[in-house]
Amino acid sequence: MGLLDNFERRLERAVNGAFSKTFRSGVQPLEITAALRRELDVKAAVVSRERILAPNDFRVKLAAQDFAKMDGMGAALIDELHALVEKHASTQNYSFAGPVRIALEEDSQLTVGIIRVESANVREEDVTWSGILEIDGRRHTLPKGRTVVGRGSEADITVQDTGTSRKHVEFVWDGTHAQATDLGSTNGSKLDSQALTKAVIQPDSVIQIGRTRIVFRVLPVSTPPRDSADPGRSGSSGGRR
Repeated sequence: MGLLDNFERRLERAVNGAFSKTFRSGVQPLEITAALRRELDVKAAVVSRERILAPNDFRVKLAAQDFAKMDGMGAALIDELHALVEKHASTQNYSFAGPVRIALEEDSQLTVGIIRVESANVREEDVTWSGILEIDGRRHTLPKGRTVVGRGSEADITVQDTGTSRKHVEFVWDGTHAQATDLGSTNGSKLDSQALTKAVIQPDSVIQIGRTRIVFRVLPVSTPPRDSADPGRSGSSGGRR
């Protein structure tokens, strides 16, 4: 029995329980976890007696049909994949050059059921931090400046919630810190269950507007070369053939 069997069973319950009807063919979530684990093991390199360096930047490429299904799971799947990579690295005593980043991408050259993982070692200094709003399972990247959330078409991010005002809450992101302000909404806003008027918000804070739950996160965004000829990035394929 593998070291990650218990973790994989937990992941299987998390992603296959709620989404079991979605996956009738093609790539399964556990196949992505296996591909990432294999990529870590294959690309890990001993750099000293005390350090085994593993890639920390991953692009998981999928056929259009598989990508649509996986992308529909939203942030929940990416969070579980992050946990898997970090757990496996800890178990194997791997270390990373910087924060772990995982992205799913559509690849028109792949057929259904095939996974291709490309990875690279990205240093801490090659990583910038991005403000993210998670709303209804989708992630919205905050540009620098103001972003308005509400149910009206004039909002930057529109939510389908009749309990929210047309322009309900404003987020201001400066690249490092974020502030949330209620825009005089009819039903008000809450920050971590407390009434929100205007406040600096911390990562993983929860803002409630109407029936809509917004989670603010700060996540690493790597900026390695994306040229296929980049010697620092390589890939492997997997899946049913």
